[in-house]
Amino acid sequence: MCGVVGIVSRQPVNQAIYDALLLLQHRGQDAAGIVTGHGGRLYMQKARGMVRDVFRTRNMRALPGNYGLGQVRYPTAGSADSEEEAQPFYVNAPYGLALAHNGNLTNADELRAELAATDHRHINTGSDSEVLLNVLARELDRVSGAQPLSAAELFAAVRAVHRRVRGSYAVVALIAGHGLLAFRDPYGIRPLCFGRSDPDGDFMVASESVALEGNGFRLERDVAPGEAVFVDFDGRMQAEQCAEAPTLNPCIFEFVYLARPDSVLDGISVYQARLNMGETLAQRVISVMPPSEIDVVIPVPESSRPAAMQLAWKLGRAYREGFVKNRYVGRTFIMPGQAVRKKSVRQKLNAIGQEFAGRNVLLVDDSIVRGTTSREIVQMAREAGARKVYLASAAPPVRYPNVYGIDMPTAAELVAHGRDIEQVRAQIGCDALIYQDLEAMKRAVRRERADISTFEASCFDGCYVTGDVDAALRGAQRGGGGDDAPSSRLNLQGQEESAS
Repeated sequence: MCGVVGIVSRQPVNQAIYDALLLLQHRGQDAAGIVTGHGGRLYMQKARGMVRDVFRTRNMRALPGNYGLGQVRYPTAGSADSEEEAQPFYVNAPYGLALAHNGNLTNADELRAELAATDHRHINTGSDSEVLLNVLARELDRVSGAQPLSAAELFAAVRAVHRRVRGSYAVVALIAGHGLLAFRDPYGIRPLCFGRSDPDGDFMVASESVALEGNGFRLERDVAPGEAVFVDFDGRMQAEQCAEAPTLNPCIFEFVYLARPDSVLDGISVYQARLNMGETLAQRVISVMPPSEIDVVIPVPESSRPAAMQLAWKLGRAYREGFVKNRYVGRTFIMPGQAVRKKSVRQKLNAIGQEFAGRNVLLVDDSIVRGTTSREIVQMAREAGARKVYLASAAPPVRYPNVYGIDMPTAAELVAHGRDIEQVRAQIGCDALIYQDLEAMKRAVRRERADISTFEASCFDGCYVTGDVDAALRGAQRGGGGDDAPSSRLNLQGQEESAS
């Protein structure tokens, strides 16, 4: 999960890109980067750290030009500690290309070998984004003629990229002397949308609609799965479908946790989807225990608040804020390393004792991934005087690795993998544990857009929509310390089959 943005404007874009990255900071806290263009020259600043730390006044002055792109990084491929793997990436041939990418390539190793052996392109880092950039550069080299690059040639190159690349990718690229290119993988897993400041005004593309709205842009629509959008430096836009059989399979974890609640992704309000999840979760709670056993409903800040509010309303129980969040500590889910996550929980949250003392408390969290945060929070509630601590998750059990850009790399790290709900409850230490039903969650999100038939929900159901990750899944489990294989295997269509 990363956040990307690209702008073509009649004014200098450095400040607008910076502001957009601040609005996307929740999507990545490891590194940030901006590249701008002035004439035919590109200027870049990138480093590890938060947006406000990477860009100082002197850096902003060194980013001139009326077009550019930026990225906030949360590493799922490559090294989290390498300054070199901050994005955007740049290659000087052909034309001069800069690229920022949100997603994860499932065939990056294969492509890296192809680039070296066949395309004679050297990859300098472990980042799959650099691989993607070089594949795009090579395909542009194949299709471009002696004349200035045309939109038709650009779209032909993107079609070739789709044929070679597997996995999830939402891409924004600058082509020196030509314009801004954006495209999305044929499955539409990672989000990407665009808009303008006025009908004929500045153009902006970003991972989430909140980045557009916060900069005074009006959301026009999402980039369709497999579609490429090209905007020249005069603001003229052309778009074309470049995939053979695109289908929309948005990542459902975006609605559970990743995206900001004030964003709209693929026509679905994230906030409304979370309210809907609260309603369906309330039905699950009622099936497990009488609401009269619950004195108060308390959310685990912050993504769970809409679901917790709606759940409390449906149960007819009091809703209270029982934890105060230190906003200067990053999101624990996207912090690298289990020890760092565990330490940060108590730095991040503090309990309000009066909301817990002598009460049966239902804590509501958006999801339970590794269980580290949940265990610490349950213990904090007990220390604050709670008589009983129940825990409800607005998402189903996370049982499988995610290979599309979320940091769930090995099954061994997932508290629900290989355990039933009672075993997970014992691991976390709560008095009762209630999970959302998977199909109910899908219905809750689909309620805002009934024409979406499939979500990318592999971390919950083990079905990988790209159909090419069976071996990658087994490899992740082998790397997970000898966990048992799941009770199902994946065929090439990404559908679940019964094990023999």
